[in-house]
Amino acid sequence: MDALQGIKIASFNHFLAGPAAAQLLADMGADVVAIEPIDGAFQRNWAVAGHFVDGQSVNHLSTGRNKRSIALDVKSPEGRALAESLVAGSDVVMENFRPGAMARLGLDPERLLAEHPRLIYAAVTGFGADGPFAQRPGQDLLLQAMSGLAAHTGRVDGPPTPVGSVVIDQHAAALCAMAISAALFRRERTGRGGRVDVSLLQAAIDLQAESITAWLNGAPRSGPRGPGGVATWFSPGGYGVHATADGFLAVSMAPPATLGRALGIPILEGVADDESFARREDITAQVAEALRTLPTHDAVARLDAGGVWNAAVDSYDDLVDNPQLRHLGSFPEIEGATGAPVTLVGHPVRWDGEAPPVRLAPQRLGAQTRAVLAEIGLSDARIDDLAARGIIGCADGSAAP
Repeated sequence: MDALQGIKIASFNHFLAGPAAAQLLADMGADVVAIEPIDGAFQRNWAVAGHFVDGQSVNHLSTGRNKRSIALDVKSPEGRALAESLVAGSDVVMENFRPGAMARLGLDPERLLAEHPRLIYAAVTGFGADGPFAQRPGQDLLLQAMSGLAAHTGRVDGPPTPVGSVVIDQHAAALCAMAISAALFRRERTGRGGRVDVSLLQAAIDLQAESITAWLNGAPRSGPRGPGGVATWFSPGGYGVHATADGFLAVSMAPPATLGRALGIPILEGVADDESFARREDITAQVAEALRTLPTHDAVARLDAGGVWNAAVDSYDDLVDNPQLRHLGSFPEIEGATGAPVTLVGHPVRWDGEAPPVRLAPQRLGAQTRAVLAEIGLSDARIDDLAARGIIGCADGSAAP
């Protein structure tokens, strides 16, 4: 995929939302240089479930493909000067620190934009560039709590429930990549860069746009979560995840009569479509009772035959055997930077029928330090000197202990 070929991005990102956004842009052809501290960005040193693959953090493996890595002590005067040079040669600067952090490093965004009018400066923060919460820590679980997502997830007879993945960070990453792409397109038309700001808080709200809009405009509800096994507060009868004789099955929206015919529930065949919400607890109880006695395979067959949208509830272990995911190549298996095989989650979009390939496995820290610095004019001797003094780190180990 070469849509962004020729675009250079200096990524000062760490952890998840920022690195994931930069990865999407790298997939689309941008030359992304991940500028990391000498001891590595946060995502290299902290892993999901504490798991490392041949010494590589899972967080890094999930956000590091198709990027080059440079290890640089930006807090030192010489390191900061090198960072300035990298910025000067870039189309986009990305970061996801709290507001003010880049200025304290000597890389004030207002100054950078004034000095480089074609530059696009993109920041992902927890709560925005300013405002009363700007300096609060932004983290996915905290934003699930603050945005109403946790309060509106789970059963009505249970507590607020967080989603089982970091969905807000991932959505913020997609919004950031979209916004940068739009800013680049605007620059092609106007010649000017500008600033892009994405916050986890607004990403969390945007993720729930349908349900929040309904709620704020007076949609009927009895509470923040669906009653009687209904999946959400705004859903009709039957809509939810139900136990089968040997597993669980999700049932989507369907008229009560359709559900009744498919599952052999005569009482539902007489329920009018416009009663689906008003009688949803009774409808859901009838559906749940019928499904409880059926093996999942049989239940799927009946619902498919009856035209009811449904899906068996799969675990992550089931995903690798999903025929559609195999067809789409959703889990590319590659040789990692250390030589160990790794399984990644591939790019989610296809262009002209193809997904962007993994051109570069998630790299060792400082794998391209020498190459990147050579590109901005540093000699081998100068690079050796910086490495010996701990200003830079190189994957070949040529950095001060």
